[in-house]
Amino acid sequence: MRDVLLDRIQFGLTASFHFIFPPLSLGVGLILLVFGVQSVRTKDPKWRQLSLFWVRIYGLIFAMGVATGIVMEFEFGTNWSVYSRYVGNVFGSLLAAEGIFAFMLEGGFLGLMLFGGTRLGNRMWLFATSMVVVGAHFSATWIIMANSWMQTPQGYEITQGPNGPMAVMTNFWEVVFTPSFIPRLLHVLVASWMLGAAMVASVSAWYLLKDRHVDVARTMMKVALPIFCVLSVLQVAVFGAQQATVVAEEQPVKLASMEGLWETRDCAPLYLFGWVDTADQTTSGVSIPCMLSVLVGFTPSTEVQGLNEFPADERPNINLVFQVYHAMIDLGMVFVGVSALVAFTAWRRRLYTSRFVLRVLVVNVVLVFAAIIAGWWTAEFGRQPWIVWDQLRTADAASPNLSTTTVAISLVGFVVVYSLLAVVFFWLLNQKIQAGPPDPPDESEVESLPDSFGEIFARRPRASSRVG
Repeated sequence: MRDVLLDRIQFGLTASFHFIFPPLSLGVGLILLVFGVQSVRTKDPKWRQLSLFWVRIYGLIFAMGVATGIVMEFEFGTNWSVYSRYVGNVFGSLLAAEGIFAFMLEGGFLGLMLFGGTRLGNRMWLFATSMVVVGAHFSATWIIMANSWMQTPQGYEITQGPNGPMAVMTNFWEVVFTPSFIPRLLHVLVASWMLGAAMVASVSAWYLLKDRHVDVARTMMKVALPIFCVLSVLQVAVFGAQQATVVAEEQPVKLASMEGLWETRDCAPLYLFGWVDTADQTTSGVSIPCMLSVLVGFTPSTEVQGLNEFPADERPNINLVFQVYHAMIDLGMVFVGVSALVAFTAWRRRLYTSRFVLRVLVVNVVLVFAAIIAGWWTAEFGRQPWIVWDQLRTADAASPNLSTTTVAISLVGFVVVYSLLAVVFFWLLNQKIQAGPPDPPDESEVESLPDSFGEIFARRPRASSRVG
């Protein structure tokens, strides 16, 4: 059995880079829906102006997401062929459903959304945008469903195939609704909406600092900040707590690693930050007494299992999981603080003039993205040493015929290519933001655009019946 460290690094690199784009597309898509609804409702040209601006950014994000996502699909076959054979009947079905039912819907209306700004009326353009956004959310749902099955597998049985054991689906609905699916779906969607709102607020704050596009910047901020502030509180108080309960029930060794809890106990503390010494089996840092027990069972008397309850070879990298988990938790509390600062400044009627608050909002989007990556790393690193929880170890899932040299060469290639892609993406994104929103369209021109498929076909020029 060969060392799979380089395979894990390669997949972690490509997956982490890809993970920049899906949450952004979900979050920016939600904002686009708000702009579209307001454009239909008020007929104010500024809402279409904002839609035209953000749809260009959405197109860039979508293109990068598709390009980097396809790479991961191939990696399942090149680097993780044993895994692909083992879970193909289950995992492959979910990915196929994502492509057929979600990506086709998203891609089918993408052209209308991207190029329909000057060709479609408000209602028709809103319909196209809605289909793209619904498709993106539907796609994310299937992907999270597949990943949740890896975390808490059910609805299958292990059979002996021609090339070894494999998981075969026995109950589709059990596969779909694994215990971790709904809490993880809600957690990811809320985080994605926060990221989109933070990005819109960041661009708005930058325009206000530069005294450019002041009117539309204020409008964007009025839309984005309430979404961010409400969701940041709900994420900490509701959706994060749901995750803790499910992990405690289904993956207790992961929860113990997340908090560096060695001995089973009630009134288990929740650390704010700290360090885990695996040699001495101690955890030091600043903690809130009994809070972990409260999150898990809603009472300080709830007993939480410790790491010593589990064999050493079934534990993840404890300190790594501890650190990335607390980075996510601490950033979540920062976002609650940012929301409180925004609310206070708005109450003082200084939101658009306080340069300190505007600078905070410019940087805030980077922190939200860091929190999302930290949360994803917590879920994936915390699952180790299993690639399918309690069924298939990561060390046994890699392609046996790949050499370490081959993986190393491809890893270097990915680092180079993805570095160039990152530079191109952020350069193009900066160019679009620097250019700013286009001039608002003339209202009479917008009202004359087709607002239904019937109008589109009615306006198509008919071919001449003359011959010769």
